Amino acid sequence: MTSAQPQFISSAGNALLKELRRLVQDSTAYRKQGRVWLEGDHLCRAALARGVPPAMAVFCESLWTRAEPEWSRLEARKVVIQDALFAGLSVLESPGRIAFVLDLPAAQEVQGAAPSVILDRLQDAGNVGAILRCAAAFGFHQVLAIKGTAALWSPKVLRAGMGAHFGLRLVEGLAPQALEVLTVPIVTTSSHEGEWLHRQRLPWPCAWAFGHEGQGVSQAIAAQARLAARIVQPGGEESLNVASAAAICLHASAAGQAG
Repeated sequence: MTSAQPQFISSAGNALLKELRRLVQDSTAYRKQGRVWLEGDHLCRAALARGVPPAMAVFCESLWTRAEPEWSRLEARKVVIQDALFAGLSVLESPGRIAFVLDLPAAQEVQGAAPSVILDRLQDAGNVGAILRCAAAFGFHQVLAIKGTAALWSPKVLRAGMGAHFGLRLVEGLAPQALEVLTVPIVTTSSHEGEWLHRQRLPWPCAWAFGHEGQGVSQAIAAQARLAARIVQPGGEESLNVASAAAICLHASAAGQAG
């Protein structure tokens, strides 16, 4: 099928629609299918802006009938789905009306000298996506996910990342021992150990490690860390959300370089 001839789907029993539904609804299906589901105008444009072309462009029928020329000119397989079926496929409260299916990027090796963020078994997709955005914004272009962390290319993490994925080197499914190849110092956060963050002279480049929402950074990773930092909380809360803590810490590193 050529890019000029879209495939129209109007049956809930369509085989391709069933494949796409599995890709959307199963957070780890991308690993089995080797494909990534990217929904919504913003994310699709973010991929194109980073030079990441879709393998397939999926439109709801009402959008396709008045699609902008840039979408119709895409050099990709095009699929047009009846609006009600597209809405059933979407995981968004307001379906995006357009989605890309991307080829899953090839597995990456850990770059030992790269400024990095380590995600140690974080469970919440929103937290993971928010931290990816912070990593991209503050110059940490490598993200290393320890096994047990929410799937980096799942639809929910992609949505929370808001396009940050396409500017990052992502490596997932790692054992703590894989971090031994890092030549940059590892820095951890703690609510009770280490010097206050605002008093520290942070190393650059470095690798910030952020741990499980309830358990924190594992002993295996803490043992590899050169520094631990605490965030001052004069309001007296017991702890910060991990994505909020990551934003503060990564900004502190970036500000140290800018200053």
